Amino acid sequence: QVTGHLDDCTCDVETIDAFNNYKLFPRLNELLESDYFRYYKVNLKKPCPFWNDNSHCGIRDCAVKPCPSDEVPDGIRSGSYKYSEEANNFEECEEAKRLGAVDGSLSEETQQAVLQWTRHDDSSDSFCQADDIYSPDAEYVDLLLNPERYTGYKGPDAWKIWNSIYEENCFKPQNVKRPLASGRVDNGGQTFYKWLKGVCVEKRAFYKLVSGLHASINIHLSARYLLQDTWSEKKWGPNVTEFQQRFDEVLTEGEGPRRLKNLYFLYLIELRALSKVLPFFERPGFQLYTGNKSHDTEMKNMLLEILHLAKSFPLHFDENSLFAGNKKEAAKLKEEFRLHFKNISKIMDCVGCFKCRLWGKLQTQGLGTALKILFSENLIEKIPESGPSYGFQLTRQEIVALFNAFGRISTSVRELENFRNILRNMR
Repeated sequence: QVTGHLDDCTCDVETIDAFNNYKLFPRLNELLESDYFRYYKVNLKKPCPFWNDNSHCGIRDCAVKPCPSDEVPDGIRSGSYKYSEEANNFEECEEAKRLGAVDGSLSEETQQAVLQWTRHDDSSDSFCQADDIYSPDAEYVDLLLNPERYTGYKGPDAWKIWNSIYEENCFKPQNVKRPLASGRVDNGGQTFYKWLKGVCVEKRAFYKLVSGLHASINIHLSARYLLQDTWSEKKWGPNVTEFQQRFDEVLTEGEGPRRLKNLYFLYLIELRALSKVLPFFERPGFQLYTGNKSHDTEMKNMLLEILHLAKSFPLHFDENSLFAGNKKEAAKLKEEFRLHFKNISKIMDCVGCFKCRLWGKLQTQGLGTALKILFSENLIEKIPESGPSYGFQLTRQEIVALFNAFGRISTSVRELENFRNILRNMR
């Protein structure tokens, strides 16, 4: 039932399916298995900033196994990405500026202050509360060894997270109940959709991005469900009943197909960001540095091939329709948008299941990075071919999150095709 045209876009579901499943998904998957993209540094020990919550999930599938540091390639650990002499000077200079490398003769206190300023400068265009990767609690995680799948984390704790995201961070007034929320009186969420239709395109987009992310995560949980758990083996695979409970039109009172359309909307937003950020990665000075020169060159070529493919997509989302009104109003709305999204990234530290927390943090950082790209278009256009790009910068964390987050959405679109086929054969 999820077919045809998408609201607020010029695109349709079928075009995305064909483009993703046969062209983009196989290449992207290969890229994400490479060393540069499989190691993500994350702090899973940060306390929840919104409520006192020590209820960590005790289920063993919730655990995350960090990497012993000797398994992480030297190039990634040293945080550098330089090969040529010319790139050395530029990148070091750029890195020094960004990390606030300071004169050793300055007092400890002044050094801290300079670092704070740099972090503030860096965060003023950021849509995410990023982890401090220099914290002793931050560890590298191999994403391939900790896949996103069903862990058994559900019920009130999981509900509290999503409820907090929708109720407090989606511009929604308290008196408008979300579809399928408890205490709702109208049928089919009519009041909600009437409200959503009446708000500006930006606020509608914000809700659809969050709903699309929620749908994507639910597809992964349904597609990699624990089907068999015996002492001899664990078997993961698609659980059709779970999928139907979350997305079937009848079982969800019409809500399921809407959620899936929001997934496609999210796909278009992140795909658009990939097509826009090409000049940043095309510079000769930029390398996916792991320390293995021939492999790194090969991966950069593959990355550029994927970005060119993203650019060739015929029906891109037009982000110029966002924040396009009165300049003052638009700036105020963009700032609200940014702060709401930043709040959502902080909520991820309240997720009780560590594996869900890892993937939640990565996917919100990825989407936050995509938004940062879309709203920095004029800075990206001004990036010089060689030398530092002071106006626009992406950290390795942001790059890894951006591509892995899009990889998750791309996987969801591919899994939908799989569920369609299973359901067709069951009839």
